[in-house]
Amino acid sequence: MTVDDPLNGLPAPSPYPLTSRYHGVPVALHTTPDRRQVPYLQRRLLPSADGLTPLAEHTVSAGDRLDLLANRYLGSADQWWRIADANPVVDPRELIATPGRRITIALPGAVPGVGNA
Repeated sequence: MTVDDPLNGLPAPSPYPLTSRYHGVPVALHTTPDRRQVPYLQRRLLPSADGLTPLAEHTVSAGDRLDLLANRYLGSADQWWRIADANPVVDPRELIATPGRRITIALPGAVPGVGNA
């Protein structure tokens, strides 16, 4: 009688930490004409802004930077990409280009807000 290893059903560990925007993005292999295999990350799909829980709304001031806003609202400057994900723009620099613009600061995906707890 064989016993299945219960760990076989677990996904492979991510090469990126939980706080990285690339955590959980699958790694694929490209085979070159000379048969070398080159790993690459598959496309990272942006989360739906509607599915994120708003934490705050910020009015942009001259001199604002996404890393400083991420540190202020999310506690870590390297989480600036979460602010970009919560606001539909092509270039994250657009978010802080115009003083007076209101941008959404959202909780990371799958984190319930106060009203959802």
